[in-house]
Amino acid sequence: MPTVEKKILIADDDSSMRLVLSQAFMRLGHQVRATGNVATLMKWIGEGDGDLIVSDVLMAEDNVFDVLPRIRKERPKLPVILISGQNNVLTAINAAEAGCFEYIAKPFNVEDVLSAARRALSSPTDPESAKAQARAVRDERLPLIGRSPPMQEVYRAVAKLVRTDLTVLLTGESGTGKELVARVLHDMGRRRAGQFVGVNLAATHAERVEAKLFGGDDGAGGKLIEADGGTLFLDEIDGMSLDAQMRLLRVIDGSEAVVNPRTNRRCSIRVIAATTRDLRGMIQQGLFREDLFFRLNVAPLRLPPLRERLDDIPELSRAFLLRAAREGLPTKTIDATALERLKLHRWPGNVRELENLIRRICAMHPDDLITARIIERELVEAPPGAEGVEDEPETLSQVVERKLASYFADDPVSAPPPALYDHLLDQLERPLFRMTLAATRGNQLRAAALLGLNRNTLRKKIEDRGMEVMRRRRRRSQPST
Repeated sequence: MPTVEKKILIADDDSSMRLVLSQAFMRLGHQVRATGNVATLMKWIGEGDGDLIVSDVLMAEDNVFDVLPRIRKERPKLPVILISGQNNVLTAINAAEAGCFEYIAKPFNVEDVLSAARRALSSPTDPESAKAQARAVRDERLPLIGRSPPMQEVYRAVAKLVRTDLTVLLTGESGTGKELVARVLHDMGRRRAGQFVGVNLAATHAERVEAKLFGGDDGAGGKLIEADGGTLFLDEIDGMSLDAQMRLLRVIDGSEAVVNPRTNRRCSIRVIAATTRDLRGMIQQGLFREDLFFRLNVAPLRLPPLRERLDDIPELSRAFLLRAAREGLPTKTIDATALERLKLHRWPGNVRELENLIRRICAMHPDDLITARIIERELVEAPPGAEGVEDEPETLSQVVERKLASYFADDPVSAPPPALYDHLLDQLERPLFRMTLAATRGNQLRAAALLGLNRNTLRKKIEDRGMEVMRRRRRRSQPST
């Protein structure tokens, strides 16, 4: 039962939908008024009635988007949750820009609506907070998030490239979102009716690359045939052998035909490649073919690291919190001091590191509000380096050695603590277990398999460390509507 009774206004021309939603809110102790038309909804709003609106977008001949500006003008602090069968990114963007608190696509689980309602009724009602929440709702559904100048450059380039079939070379550090950009180029481009086929060449044994791309001697088709009519995304292109590079070059320049046995026609493919390395430097070392580089580098696009777009961290963080909640992790909010603390981190793992941090906090911390203290406890600071100078990533062994050096320094204050071995083991195992459990969403069986440990051994180690594990929330069984 809620601590404060609220009045929920429900608008949907489907009587069964009104009944399901009304009963769900009344079971929580709320008052409910339900209607099947926009005119009645607007009458109630004009009378100052209701603490929350839950409405379908399309009702008979009415479109709620048409009256949202009026609702915002008359009741700027009244949260609106929209439900729609028009399940596309454009509808989500329109809902967010119109100031809606949440947009939920049909078919949905009733618990999703109730969860959104709880957040709406408990969130601050000042206009800036409402705008931030609306942007988070929009961003959580978009493949690329951020409005900083570096990301605006990326968006402008993507907008031009989706209208072409040009070969694209994506460069940038690990975790900057190269595959996300490749998917956007495919999903919004001319070849969206075809397949998007991704190949991580760094994860493929060098001797297997050619068979994987071009097909094996056993007659099995390769990824080039699978991507016929669509897009082939070659991640970590620098991982190809020189022989495989030569063959790929022949396919791209048309001197070697790859025929699709289903159509008996030459395959038509858009190639998008990605790398974290300096291919020009590899060319000088004889590790990458210069002619292939020029074939791939038709439309180069660099993705900025997170440290160059720190202003995007608040929007990214809020979107990742919503995404974690949708995956079944506990719903949390983040305060301004925590966001400022996140901006001080170096982010060697970029956006991927930030998302993993948010998910880990949602899984491991019982607090509903994420504060700077929680962020401080979770973040592992990057090794110090000259400002603006790119440092080589420090290995785990080097990190341990640097820590030991401080323990064994001449200063008595830095003398090694008692039981040094157990102390260091504890410092290693705690973040290792936390991050592994976060990655497996609290599933200890999967975590144990990932770590190469027996499940009972992992459970005992977690208990010995006194660690609290937030298990994935089980949704109550609800009929899909």
